[in-house]
This record gives sequence, C-alpha cells and structure tokens, in this order.
Amino acid sequence: MKKVKVATIGYGHLGRWHAQKADQLDNCELVAIVESFGPNKEKALEAHPGVKVVDDISEVMDEIEAAVIVTPTSTHFDLTKKLLESGKNVFCEKPLTATLEQALKLGESLDGQVLQVGHSERCHQAWELLRNDIDSIKGAATLKIERVAAFKGRATDVDVVQDLMIHDLDLALFLLRKKAVSVKAYGHKIRTGKWDQVNAVVEFEDGSVAMIASGRNHVREVRTLEITHDGGCLFVDLFHNTMAKATDTQYEDGTYVQESTYEKRDHLLLEQENFYNSILERKAPMVNYQDGVNAIKLVQAVTDSLETGKAIHV
Repeated sequence: MKKVKVATIGYGHLGRWHAQKADQLDNCELVAIVESFGPNKEKALEAHPGVKVVDDISEVMDEIEAAVIVTPTSTHFDLTKKLLESGKNVFCEKPLTATLEQALKLGESLDGQVLQVGHSERCHQAWELLRNDIDSIKGAATLKIERVAAFKGRATDVDVVQDLMIHDLDLALFLLRKKAVSVKAYGHKIRTGKWDQVNAVVEFEDGSVAMIASGRNHVREVRTLEITHDGGCLFVDLFHNTMAKATDTQYEDGTYVQESTYEKRDHLLLEQENFYNSILERKAPMVNYQDGVNAIKLVQAVTDSLETGKAIHV
C-alpha cells in the first residue's frame, strides 16, 4: 500500500495527538516532527524514537509529500504558504489563518495540492445520521449552538471566536448549506484581555438564524446543538453523544420524543485518514480551502461586530 510521507509541525498539547495518529495510520509514514521548544522536543524524541525531530520544516522539505500544521494561529499563514509553494499537501488545524486577507492570499499558492482544514466537529456521526432530516427541512430553521467550558489556560493567543466559536460557525454553514448574510455579536473580555465569552446571531439568505454561544470562562461544560423548524426539533449533545427528535406528529409507540445515542469517534484520526486518502486518490478533502475561507469570513464578521457594536453584512 502506498503511503504519504508526512511531517507534523508542532508538538504541543494537540500536536502530540496528531503525531500519534500519523504514526498509527496505514496510509501515511511519519517522517519527521518539527518542534524547536526544548522540553517538547525531548518528549517527541522519547515518544517517536524512529522519527526525525527537527527545528524547522526546511530541514526535511525534500523528504516529505505533506505536512500537518499544529502550531499557534499566528504561524499558520507563513507555514502553509511555504509548504504550498514547495508543492506539498497541507492539513492545517483551524483556523486556516489569522485573518481573511491571509486566507484569500493562500489561494494564489494552490496548484492542485490538497489543502485540508481541521474543522474536526464535522466528524460527529450525528451529522450523518441526521443528514436526511436536516435536508428535508422546509422553510427557515432556527439553529442554536452552545459551546462553553471552564478556563483551561490554552489557546490564549487568540480570542474565543477563533478558539471555539469557529467550530460552530463552520457547523452552521455545513449543516444548513445556506449563505450567511449578516452577523450581530455580543461579548465579554473576562480573563485574557481578549473576547472570552461571545454570543453571535447569524442570519441566512432564506431567513434561517443561527444563535451561537461560546465561552471559555464558564462554570460548566456544555456542547449542544438544536435545530427547530416548522416540522419539529432536532437536538444533539456533542459532549455525551446523544440526540433526540421531535416531529409535528406522534411516534408509533405513543411518544413525542425519540431519543438515541451515536458512536463516539476519534476525530483527529478520521481527519488525518481522510487527508492522506485525498492525496492518494486525488479527491477533495472533507474540509477544503473554500470551507476554511468561509469560516474565517464569519469569524471576521463576528469580530467586526464585537468591535463596532453593529450588525455586519457578510
């Protein structure tokens, strides 16, 4: 079986997991780990004795076909651009870049390579199980998403919009498959000097609305999504892997709510497996460049709304 030769860039909290997935997949060969921070470099050498651990991607550029970027958001643009211009395929953790301008500029370096973005929340089995229900919705829908947790001390180089809300902005686009037309956001800077709690209302061209709450200084951990429409309600608890449906009629067993569970998956493993298969089979990845750009457009609109106090047209 042909394998994609890959390097992972970054060996922090998430980078360690990505290196582990690359090491265990059959469709890739982990050639190198790029990490310059001493303590993390030592951990990489210990965990992956047969893999090169280097300070800079340029040291192994001629030995790889692809790279997985798991570094701070501020580094994504330069790293991705360098790799694309060297003809390499790239899997970049979300967000693709720190700004919309950077994301659009990356398109100039794309010439047939696979560029996949790490919007891992798309990997929940729930979306496959509910796809027909969502696609059959007639008229406008109301989408409500809550993703809040206690402070964990990570990803403080960005605000909660780039850290957490971007997941759900992407999910709203992915699930509703509608064009967003405006955004109004409200927020609080609590602990980091950046936006730590944000509520955003996204309006779509068909009248659908997504109300998204993201917080990283909360008293509880919640990850829920519900879609209400004229035909009923769909609810998913992403933390406990459960879902429920209520339609406009009664179920055969006499109940009004149908509850079920869905399989818990290894999202990072699925993302990487899809990335390498996309390279080997010359097909589009599960989250492509344009998906990454669309998510950043909404991130930018949320940020602009927070700063101006006004609704932003997308």
